[in-house]
Amino acid sequence: MLGILVNMLYDLTTGDLGIVAISLILSLALHEAMHAFTARWLGDTTAEDAGRLTLNPLRHIDPLTTILLPIVSLWFFNTPFLAAKPVPFNPNRVRFGEMGAALVGIAGPLTNLILAVIAAVLIRSLSLSVGSAANALGIFMGVNVGIFVFNMIPFPPLDGSRLLYAFAPEPLQELMSRIEAMGFTAILIFMVLFFYFLAPLFANIDNAVYNFLLR
Repeated sequence: MLGILVNMLYDLTTGDLGIVAISLILSLALHEAMHAFTARWLGDTTAEDAGRLTLNPLRHIDPLTTILLPIVSLWFFNTPFLAAKPVPFNPNRVRFGEMGAALVGIAGPLTNLILAVIAAVLIRSLSLSVGSAANALGIFMGVNVGIFVFNMIPFPPLDGSRLLYAFAPEPLQELMSRIEAMGFTAILIFMVLFFYFLAPLFANIDNAVYNFLLR
């Protein structure tokens, strides 16, 4: 659902920004599409009925959270924070109950992890260390690692919360449901908490995952 590039822009040239933009559009589109395809596979047609069962990036872009939000967050926090349009699904209609809903939730970030692994395999198998191809693949990999790590944070409405919800006791489930019901307000609260307290930690996790994939 949500993606972030932690401190990545500081090391990029102007030409690299185009690669970042293309990587984000493709990666977020695949992320959201896999939510939709997984929900459909598990029996829920909500996303399909809303026209979201598609790889078309334009169907997954939200003017507020995909375009305006990263500009505002870059201005105030020096780091872009962005989100694709959330794919709607009904957890009561998917097979396997809470575990089915968890599968729908983690389908997006796992897709980004797979994309990052593919990029790492290409870099290693082709012995790429310098040059435009290595640079583009490295950026694409970094974008997908960032999206994967960030979305696995178990805070509603991030995708990781669906996995936690499937195993959480009822009081915690109720708390998570109340937070998710806050909608965009919950996202704004989390943005402040993340940028002021958690960003350095997750930047280190991003770097650890990135370096691990290239070993």
